[in-house]
Amino acid sequence: MGVSAGDNIAYHAGQRAVEEVGHLEPLKIRGLILQQAAFGRIQRTGDRMWESSLPIGADRDHEYCNPTVGGGSKLLEKIRVLGWRYFVSGCDGDPLFDHQVELVKMLEQKGVHVAGHFGVGDFHGVEYDDPTKAKAWFRVVKDFISSY
Repeated sequence: MGVSAGDNIAYHAGQRAVEEVGHLEPLKIRGLILQQAAFGRIQRTGDRMWESSLPIGADRDHEYCNPTVGGGSKLLEKIRVLGWRYFVSGCDGDPLFDHQVELVKMLEQKGVHVAGHFGVGDFHGVEYDDPTKAKAWFRVVKDFISSY
């Protein structure tokens, strides 16, 4: 699980873990929970954060920033076969909202079990400012986990 930039880390850690899944026993990964994922792509304006985070010479259409580039990672096929589930949430007041929705669509196209939960009228990190929103979000996540 990750929140914001932590989602990017969790997503890519999952990509690496799927390559080693046979060596992780007794650990069994069931899926990932991504809340307000901080992904981007080249179409956004310049951003020092990405410039300092990506390999030299890479732009924001590098897989570390844009997991949908090139139709997504080839490792998603293995994730689909293993039955991992993804839960992606966000809200339409988040400037990263479009990227989150695109991630859900790409995962669906790859046949990965994914649930998208998107709120209306909130902003990036709303759960930090509003405990009621945080409790509601945790209920949704609990329901998702219980559906395994």
